[in-house]
Amino acid sequence: MSDRDFQPAREVIEAAWSDVERRSDPRVEEAVEVVWAALDRGELRVASPVGDQWVVHEWVKAAILLYFSLHESVPLESGIFTYHDKIPLKHDFPGVRVVPPATVRYSAHLEPGVILMPSYVNVGAHVGANTMIDTWATVGSCAQVGRNVHVSGGVGIGGVLEPMQATPVIVEDGAFLGSRVVLTEGVRIEREAVLGAGVVLTASTPIVDVRGAAPVVTKGRIPSRAVAIPGTMPKSFPAGEFGVPCVLLIGERKPSTDLKTSLNQALRDYPLAL
Repeated sequence: MSDRDFQPAREVIEAAWSDVERRSDPRVEEAVEVVWAALDRGELRVASPVGDQWVVHEWVKAAILLYFSLHESVPLESGIFTYHDKIPLKHDFPGVRVVPPATVRYSAHLEPGVILMPSYVNVGAHVGANTMIDTWATVGSCAQVGRNVHVSGGVGIGGVLEPMQATPVIVEDGAFLGSRVVLTEGVRIEREAVLGAGVVLTASTPIVDVRGAAPVVTKGRIPSRAVAIPGTMPKSFPAGEFGVPCVLLIGERKPSTDLKTSLNQALRDYPLAL
């Protein structure tokens, strides 16, 4: 389905978002439910790739936020567990392996082949086919995780709902996130990048490319096929000079049609803790 199929719902949601008094109209709740069901089925996404860029669909985020204002918390049960929340848990997992007690909230979409170890996937998130979400990893609200991604144990992929135009965290196809990696504030991990254990990346974290003769500093994006590790860089303060966190780009995956072989070679060339 295309966005055009949801144009009537979009018009109702955008009107309700800009005018609080319209939110009591029964059509608003109906439109919100349509969007949430479409997100859950994977027919809509909070952000979509368009060429080399990602486009945020603000009206979809508005529908997610409106859901909270239109619903009250109620008792929920899942097996032996009891909850009290506004959002039910996801129950439809075609082709997905879900290891107890992994938790996925309604409106998150998981493509076939995803494996969820005991982990957490929040509202509006999208996880691509054959991706592994390992133990105690978190996929935050609206985060977009590609296909054939390995999200190692304890990884924290942050969520974002507001401001409306804010881009969620993007992890593209084939990326590898080592243990305890933390990604927040709409950072983008491009295709087949490798992040070593303990990398913490926010929108303001310096990313220092040391693969050339001189360091090159950027922010917010790990390039395709780059190998990244945690690092520090000196910064002067009134009390003296101290090391502040950064991310070092130290190498890249070698060309290979076998991504597993490519990853193993990257780890041999640049010894990393994963």
